[in-house]
Amino acid sequence: MMESNYVKGNSVLVKRIRNSIGMAIMAAMVLAVLLSSQSYAQSATDSTNVLKVSPVRSDIQVKPGESKTVQVNVSNLTNGPVTVSPIQNDFISADESGSPALILDADTYAPTHSLKRFLTTISNVTIAAGKTVTIDVVIKVPVGTQAGGYFGAIRFTPATPANGGQVSLSPNVASLILLTVPGPTTEKLDLTHFDIQQNGNTGSNFRTGSGLGVYIRFENKGNIQEGPFGKITVKSGSKVVSEADFNITEPKDQILPDSARRWTVPLLNIGDFGHYTVTATLSYGQSNETIEVSKSFWVIPQWAIIVAIALIVVLIGLIVLTIFMIRRRIRKRLHRKTHGISRYRR
Repeated sequence: MMESNYVKGNSVLVKRIRNSIGMAIMAAMVLAVLLSSQSYAQSATDSTNVLKVSPVRSDIQVKPGESKTVQVNVSNLTNGPVTVSPIQNDFISADESGSPALILDADTYAPTHSLKRFLTTISNVTIAAGKTVTIDVVIKVPVGTQAGGYFGAIRFTPATPANGGQVSLSPNVASLILLTVPGPTTEKLDLTHFDIQQNGNTGSNFRTGSGLGVYIRFENKGNIQEGPFGKITVKSGSKVVSEADFNITEPKDQILPDSARRWTVPLLNIGDFGHYTVTATLSYGQSNETIEVSKSFWVIPQWAIIVAIALIVVLIGLIVLTIFMIRRRIRKRLHRKTHGISRYRR
């Protein structure tokens, strides 16, 4: 009986060991699959870095009835030849940060300000390994075209695989073109926000002077892209604390017609206590329209607020105590007078 139990115990122990080994083998296989998948994903991500384009953006002017050629340089970053297909797209503003949203449908144009209508067809081009080619983008503006702004993009994507591999759908690069057709235009920017913010929160008093910035937002109500620029000055009383240039680098950030754009400019050299005034002088347009705006704010640390509250409480206490003492004296005097008259009558 004891031998039978011993054999059964050994059998159960063997089964458990086999199960553990089997689970370990399965875990190792799953881990190997995950690692190989991660390695493949990493290599796929690395393989998407195929092309490079410059310039990223071109700002040009073409009169109605004339044409102009924009030269775009496309570089092959791989170790094999790549045939590149140029694709023409209009774009609109994707958000208020200035990101473009390409209209990828080949048969669709932007509802307004379409540059794609002015672009001539561009043939595919083969770029040798590690080489750069210059592609001519010809823009023809028809006679009678309304003055204003037009914008689009030339997107370059591999038409054939590099090194005999598969063509990735993602490795395409784009060069943006912003066209101005001269003539009578409507230039109108509305400054909708000029706020002092800290960590994205607007306010007029803050506990600390770090992480502050001025939030600027424009809406373009005209029919041409605008690049506002200017200077921002911070003062504490009559003392200039700091100055910052706004959107002066070339090419300037542009606001497309019928869209809005926002910026946040850091405010530097703000102390831990004090009253500050931020003043901005901003300009835009061919006639240098000027907008001047200012906003004030306080920096009051937490300890200062606590001390101020404590002083107020003490002051209120002193006032109450003074009123109480005055009333007490008045009562005593009235009491003495009343008793004095009573004694006199007796």
